[in-house]
Parts: sequence; C-alpha cells; structure tokens
Amino acid sequence: MSDAIKVPTMAEYMAQGKQPEVLFWVGCAGSFDDRAKKITKAFVKLLNNAGVDFAVLGTEESCTGDPAKRAGNEFLFQMQAMGNIEVLNSYEVKKIVTACPHCFNTIKNEYPELGGNYEVVHHTQFLKSLLSEGRLKVEGGKFKGKRITFHDPCYLGRANGEYEAPRELLQKLEVELVEMKRCKSRGLCCGAGGAQMFKEPEEGKKDVNIERTEEAIETKPDIIAAGCPFCNTMLTDGVKGKDKEGDIAVMDVAEMIATAEDF
Repeated sequence: MSDAIKVPTMAEYMAQGKQPEVLFWVGCAGSFDDRAKKITKAFVKLLNNAGVDFAVLGTEESCTGDPAKRAGNEFLFQMQAMGNIEVLNSYEVKKIVTACPHCFNTIKNEYPELGGNYEVVHHTQFLKSLLSEGRLKVEGGKFKGKRITFHDPCYLGRANGEYEAPRELLQKLEVELVEMKRCKSRGLCCGAGGAQMFKEPEEGKKDVNIERTEEAIETKPDIIAAGCPFCNTMLTDGVKGKDKEGDIAVMDVAEMIATAEDF
C-alpha cells in the first residue's frame, strides 16, 4: 500500500498502550488477490475519511480456516482458528470488521465454540452505521442514476440474514437499483462458496458463475455490485466470458462509495 494510506497494526497500538475502536480483518483475498486489494484500499480510505480508529493484525493474521472447513478438513480449520483466536484474545479484541462474508461468517458463528467471542460486522454494516452516525457522507457523484444490480453473497445474505445494509448504501449513491429474479433469500450462489473458489468446477451443462452472471446481465446493469471478494472474482469472470467487460463493471459497494466523487 502507498504511503498515503495509513494502516496501523495491533502491535503498534499495544506498544502505545492503546486499543483501537475496531480491528479490520483483511482476509486472504483482501491481502493477496490483486483485484481484492483494491477493495481493501477503498475500505481503508473510507475508514480514514470517517476518522475511525482502526488497526489490522498485519503479518499476525492467518486464514480464518473457512476454505479448509468447507472442503471437509475440520482438523486444519481448528488449527487455523485456534491460532487466530490466540492472537485476537492476546490483543483483547472486542470488535471486528471485515469485507469478506466468509471471514465474517466464520469468526462470528464458528469461533465462539473455540473460545473466540467477538462482535463481528460486515463492512457494509459498518459503513451503514458510520453513515447513520454522521461520520461518513455518501453522495451519488458519478454513479447517480446508473443502473445497478446487487448480488447477495451467500454468507452475508442467507447465512446471516443481512440484505438491507448494502442496498441502503447503494440507494444513498442515488442509483437505480434493479433486482435480479433470484435475489435476497432466494439469491443464487456465485459459484465460489464451499471452497469451490480454489478448484475447477465439476463437469456440468453450465458453470454456476455463468448462470448467475446471465441473471445479472438480464437486468441490463451498468454495474454489478458485490459485497464479497469471491463473488467479485466469479462475476468478473462471468462478465468476461460473456464479452461484456466493456459494458458492465463489477464493483464492491465500498469501492463505489470511495470513488463516487473521483472524476
């Protein structure tokens, strides 16, 4: 990240005897995937703009264990989870925000039984709270009047019942929000869940991400909005597969808010 972006670590806070308002859990995608890094930077820009006192674990952060667990390796999951919980508890972390619904779901719902109890929020929920507290300003800017369809990430929507936070943020951008036939509790997976992100799909008539992208394209959007780095990758691949990358962008909600005023 460039020098312009201020991202303190928990170790730095601990050395000063301070505790941040929230820990930003970056996740593997947000740390290492070139496309997802842009989402991380956009979210950090918003946190700084809103004056949020936050920190990251940096090199002390490890994979949550979500892919291992979904792929059936419970032993590896517990090893990864216990390592993270030990680090989080040593820093007395209370509140965690993450831009990845997989990390969100795992830390929120699966870490407690292993001794990791935290308040965990998705970045769209956190941005919504900053908005309602008046700490963040969201304006339409270059997205005003654009046709946007929002794809519900499985682990944000059906698994955790959050459908409104990302949509409320998009509405603040003064966009024309158009829903796909299958949305909210009836939303279709992008094809990356259950550790499918890291392997080739099984033989079939059509890849799931192509099916989902076709549903998105039916709404004739300017932008397909997402709230998950995995969904972002799968839908971007789908748009490329349909030769629509010149017409339709795939963006995270945080990126849209962060760049609304960038002309």
